Amino acid sequence: MANVGLQPKWEGKSCAKLAGCKAEQVWLLLQDFFGLDKWFPSLTTCLPVEGVSGQPGCVRFCAGFKTPVSGSDKGSMNWTKQKLLSIDPIKMVFSYSIVDGNVGFNAYVSTVRVLSNEHGCDIEWKYEVEPVKGWTLGDLDFFIASGLQVMAQRMEAALQVFQATMDQ
Repeated sequence: MANVGLQPKWEGKSCAKLAGCKAEQVWLLLQDFFGLDKWFPSLTTCLPVEGVSGQPGCVRFCAGFKTPVSGSDKGSMNWTKQKLLSIDPIKMVFSYSIVDGNVGFNAYVSTVRVLSNEHGCDIEWKYEVEPVKGWTLGDLDFFIASGLQVMAQRMEAALQVFQATMDQ
């Protein structure tokens, strides 16, 4: 039987530049798997469900974020449970999947990486997911890209304050 009607997974990648920030500094902020609410815009809750933050198999509960199609949600809070699949502190990369939630993300897997560059570093966020009902790939690209840009700005600002304090 042919796979008639099956759509290929959506895939995308976003990148944010952090000027004057060392990759190792940004990695220390990102590797805190249970601390995403410190950085991601409109995410009000990020709590441990199981495991130890930064160890493969740990699960976090994230809630309160807005999505491009949240208006059709009739006021319910968006939430997901996310499982850390792998982490490599030497290569500064981790992967996670969404294992449950109410936003319609099925078979979602992301890989987040920090890369050094001549002016600081980049955060690269790659993802793949089955097509999401009520969304377009453009909606998902916008959601991830805009969220990553705010995360990068917040991390950059926090590291600048830290550095200014250390220089005193």
